[in-house]
Amino acid sequence: MKNDQPTAHRRACLKIVFSLLAVWFSVSFGCGIIFREWLDANAPQVGNAPFGFWMAQQGAIICFVILLVVYAILMNRLDAKHGYTEGK
Repeated sequence: MKNDQPTAHRRACLKIVFSLLAVWFSVSFGCGIIFREWLDANAPQVGNAPFGFWMAQQGAIICFVILLVVYAILMNRLDAKHGYTEGK
């Protein structure tokens, strides 16, 4: 079922992109820089590293990879909803 309003698809696409960018910014900048000292003091350690340090090093990268997978899933669903799938 093809939607004849490409602007609706574009708006939904931008909503997904900006939402995922906000999550990425919050995790990488917030947990890795702004709240690092608080996380080091109040959150449990991961291995031998404080949680704030771990989020700045590995946590932000893991979050980014998860966001890539979520983006692919959400965009495939959105494309199918609006009729932009490849012919199968």
